[in-house]
Amino acid sequence: MHVFVTGGTGTIGSAVVAELLTHGHTVLALARSDKSAQALTDAGAQVLRGQQADLDVLRAGAAQSDGVVSLAFGSDYSTDAALARSIAEEGAALAALGEELLGSDRPIVTVSGTPWVPGRPSTEADPAPTDGPVGGRGRSVNALLDLASRGVRAMAVRMPRTVHNEGKGGFAGLLTDQARRTGVSGYPGDGTQRWPAVHALDAAVVFRLALESAPAGTTWHAVADEGDAVRDIATVIGRQLGLPVEQVPQENFGPFGPIFAMDQPASSAHTRQVLGWQPTHPSLLEDLENIQP
Repeated sequence: MHVFVTGGTGTIGSAVVAELLTHGHTVLALARSDKSAQALTDAGAQVLRGQQADLDVLRAGAAQSDGVVSLAFGSDYSTDAALARSIAEEGAALAALGEELLGSDRPIVTVSGTPWVPGRPSTEADPAPTDGPVGGRGRSVNALLDLASRGVRAMAVRMPRTVHNEGKGGFAGLLTDQARRTGVSGYPGDGTQRWPAVHALDAAVVFRLALESAPAGTTWHAVADEGDAVRDIATVIGRQLGLPVEQVPQENFGPFGPIFAMDQPASSAHTRQVLGWQPTHPSLLEDLENIQP
């Protein structure tokens, strides 16, 4: 399969590109900079220059491919407005890609986040949140999945709060960055709230399996660790950086503060059973031992 990938140089995307190439697919990847283009070329992918906001470029990439994996998302989460812009840009990109695939029965796999359900781990059957600070992502993904009735094999792979590789990435990575800036390995709330996690190399397998065989309109969970206590995450970060571990106000984490403070474990039992997925790489707490001072 010749696959068009956006976001192919990120923590998830670089792993997905490698996973696809290793399993006999070819990749056309979007690159917005010379540095990204070189990284993708070195990985063995073909390059299409442009940005996620270039909807005509996205349509052209989808038009010349047998399937699409959409992973691009903005990198500025510093304010509510910046996060909202990234969500809106992602929604417009998904709409353009889906429109290009109408009636073709070609697959598109997009990325989403595991939902939070009070009192239990969320499952693949739980609906995506469509309100709150990231509700726009849920609405965009739902719109894409609805294209299953219009000849698009659309699927969503929900990612846990931390997708990690070599101790970097995801919400745990944001805690690490904050700790380096402030000199304190801080956590919001009482620290007992749980965040699910997955190694990027394990997550990449779910994207490939969904692209290759999952039915239209389906949702999958790339979750390896059902839920790690945030205080435990902060403790490893603090130990690796030689910093004190302390509770801090959730406001310290900007627009992500309310999300950081939530208990949000997630299950992947259905994904493992149906797709035959089995994570094999280190857990989050093990991988955080790779953080360097």
